[in-house]
Amino acid sequence: MHRVTRTLFKAHILKNVFGINAQQLKISRTSSQLSSEKAKSYAYVIVGAGSAGCVLANRLTEDPLNTVLLLEAGPKDTLLGSKRLMWKIHMPAALTYNLCDEKYNWYYHTTSQKHMDNRIMYWPRGRVWGGSSSLNAMVYIRGHAEDYNRWSREGAIGWDYEHCLPYFKKAQTHELGPDQYRGGNGPLYVSRGKTNHPLHHAFLEAAQQAGYPFTNDMNGYQQEGFGWMDMTVHQGQRWSTASAYLRPAISRSNLSVAQKTLVTKILFQGTKCIGVEYVKNGQKKKAFSSKEVILSGGAINSPQLLMLSGIGNADDLKKLGIPVVCHLPGVGQNLQDHLEVYVQQKCTKPITLYNAQKPVNMVRIGLEWLWKFTGEGATAHLESGGFIRSEPGVTHPNIQFHFLPSQVIDHGRVASTMEAYQVHVGPMRSTSVGWLKLKSTDPNDHPIIEPNYMSTERDIREFRQCVKLTREIFAQKAFEKFRGPEIQPGNNVQSDKEIDTFIRQKADSAYHPSCTCKMGQLSDGTAVVDPQTKVIGVENLRIVDASIMPSVVSGNLNAPTIMIAEKAADIIKGLPSLQEKNVPVYKPKTLETQR
Repeated sequence: MHRVTRTLFKAHILKNVFGINAQQLKISRTSSQLSSEKAKSYAYVIVGAGSAGCVLANRLTEDPLNTVLLLEAGPKDTLLGSKRLMWKIHMPAALTYNLCDEKYNWYYHTTSQKHMDNRIMYWPRGRVWGGSSSLNAMVYIRGHAEDYNRWSREGAIGWDYEHCLPYFKKAQTHELGPDQYRGGNGPLYVSRGKTNHPLHHAFLEAAQQAGYPFTNDMNGYQQEGFGWMDMTVHQGQRWSTASAYLRPAISRSNLSVAQKTLVTKILFQGTKCIGVEYVKNGQKKKAFSSKEVILSGGAINSPQLLMLSGIGNADDLKKLGIPVVCHLPGVGQNLQDHLEVYVQQKCTKPITLYNAQKPVNMVRIGLEWLWKFTGEGATAHLESGGFIRSEPGVTHPNIQFHFLPSQVIDHGRVASTMEAYQVHVGPMRSTSVGWLKLKSTDPNDHPIIEPNYMSTERDIREFRQCVKLTREIFAQKAFEKFRGPEIQPGNNVQSDKEIDTFIRQKADSAYHPSCTCKMGQLSDGTAVVDPQTKVIGVENLRIVDASIMPSVVSGNLNAPTIMIAEKAADIIKGLPSLQEKNVPVYKPKTLETQR
């Protein structure tokens, strides 16, 4: 490629093949220079250009009087202003490349998990413009209405469903058009899969044969059931928050963006937050805020930065010699995540993605995507899924399915070995709760992450159900012409004890860490932020990201994190919350049966 661009006339190649023009190059250069050229004081300093930070950067700079500095530890998600040159991020089918690569990824690991055969679990987290929305599987799931009503009961007053739904809609443009649940003119483009793959159809048919309903919008009236999944894919490209929110705002004169900039400390005068200290190119620098500092580093980085800055459990901070600014024992506590396991079946017909993963076909697929943003590279292939209740008496779905017409081994770090299909399945409201703490006072040291997976009887029972209920779906008539032997767990795994052993050996994180700086009332000694997202006990400091969830939602976290940032932006601007009353939500006719 370098030889080609040297020998052919460069401007033509850059413009016509890679879509780069002089304006993009100017914006690209300008954004990296802004932080060094401008005065070091801003109205707002936002830490982290991820799923929440990009939203805030856009919304807060809509007012030209607000100056904003956005600091990101990772690099840009484009090269020379081009997405094609960064195809590993922007080609939806290439998602496993960055899940397994430290370049755009914090690459965290948990402690040894005593209830999971002492395994150390891998936790990828985005460290790039767009954050984890530049690494994730692009599944757009909001969770259930009752998740948000539960938040309100847990102390996050004003975060019930009727106050959150309008912000999901505000963020979104759904390709099927607006309705009572979907948005029609937001920056976040959401689409449905286009492959029409026979195995997706078989999965949805099999689920109905097993007695589950079909739902035409699991983000709308009825989450319960099986259907086509929404994805943050637009015109064949990953539609991260960097694409949806940051790039449209980057040319604003009141927004400065810095990349490869690690924030190491929040600066205080007494308990008043006045700015941050950061390291860029090996040099320590400071940036000051006249209004507020907003942490949007995510469920690991935000509590880590608070503790490094003297906000957290005073006893823990003193042991590390960190001067205490505010004793907030909830910082880093209440860690919640989703675990999932892959149930895999051999496929008797050569129709899975196995062939697509052979080198010659990968080149063909890649070239088509580079040329037209179409073909098998233009989807993450997780196009169907579902939500069900694990047993009678459960009020709303607590098990989630993602179906994939392929086989994934070790987070995609090991190549598929055969024609196979699988479902990712796991409980959505785990009762196992963990924590994270500082390993040292070095900001470059990853914190100690203790999710405490599978530490309750209820979690063990629900996971057992996940395997049994998935097998029942895979055994339906719709799969007859495709069904080979079960690969995983395997026919030798039948008893409850054998299933429990399989779960301990094979379950992995679904990459949904959350709740480590939970939102709540001042009377709750474990709350870290109040319902206005302000850090309790100090001034001019907020947190806006998945860490402030009081409890994990029943689904993927990207859409709820974007919603949190949209809602927080209105709070910060002093605007009254949007509200939509009495929006109908499906309830099962009876709780006496599981389906």
